[in-house]
Amino acid sequence: MQKLGIIGAGAWGTALAVVARKAGRDAVLWAFEPEVVAAINGQHRNPLFLPDVALDPAITATGDLALAAKADLIFLVVPAQFLRPVCLRLAPLLAPGTPVVICAKGIEKGSGALMTDVVRETLPKAEMMVLSGPTFAGEVAAGLPTAITLGVSNADLGNKVAAAISSPAFRPYLSNDVIGAEVGGAVKNVLAIGCGIADGRKLGANARAALLTRGLAEIVRLAVARGGRAETLMGLSGLGDLVLTATSLQSRNYSLGVALGQGRSLAEILGERRSVAEGVATAEAVAALAAKIGVDMPICTAIDAVINRGAQVDKVLKGLLDRPLRAEVDTPSPRG
Repeated sequence: MQKLGIIGAGAWGTALAVVARKAGRDAVLWAFEPEVVAAINGQHRNPLFLPDVALDPAITATGDLALAAKADLIFLVVPAQFLRPVCLRLAPLLAPGTPVVICAKGIEKGSGALMTDVVRETLPKAEMMVLSGPTFAGEVAAGLPTAITLGVSNADLGNKVAAAISSPAFRPYLSNDVIGAEVGGAVKNVLAIGCGIADGRKLGANARAALLTRGLAEIVRLAVARGGRAETLMGLSGLGDLVLTATSLQSRNYSLGVALGQGRSLAEILGERRSVAEGVATAEAVAALAAKIGVDMPICTAIDAVINRGAQVDKVLKGLLDRPLRAEVDTPSPRG
């Protein structure tokens, strides 16, 4: 696994290229934007998405997907809502059995598909795994200590992939709960927007803590309903990623929520940004999926109502506070 193909040259894809070089691997980035390709190859920087990081000159970029696909290991780092069309383009270019690591965090609108569902449908001959956890791209690229979950079904292959990207400052932990790892990474973006709205409204630290903990319960319910395990969400790809993303202005989703809570419109906020806040689309997808499969996710549904359906923040908050009292922990019904 010497050559890594990284599909998507946003902040996280670029940071993963830095990780690859620090681990002694060769990295080629596929970028949609020609100006990003030119800047990485000519200036050894990515001024659009990770401007403060100088890149190793050995990191190369291409706009030719076929060139990036000629790798021992592929990382899919495009935004979640674009994963399917990119994978369809990638499918005839990949050698059978190529390990593919899903780094996109989201749920597909319309279908309600998890990213593993999308890759299973579009790249059926690939060996699939998920990389998820608390990772701000700038900190990873700067070499600051980071731990992350690698969700795998094939432990031997997972160990090889972990060895290919690990370094003293970047430590992957293996998990065989692929679904739990990806659900945590997807839904935390929605909850981060909610925490940002609460902070933008100056509702206090107590409210943010309540949103984090009750939101984590919603993540667990959805993960378990899709076949994941609750304990996975107590780790890096659940609690770890949620705390990071929902408490810092470095987070695109949290900072978007803060601006919404302060009274700015979604269109105005998105119009100022080049990078994608995955939680906006995922809020709609997760609310629809929860309703479809009968999972109670009132916080995520409320956030979707504010972001995508024009609901008033104060009215939605009142609706959450008016919900019937209940036990904190879901207790399974006794068998008999």
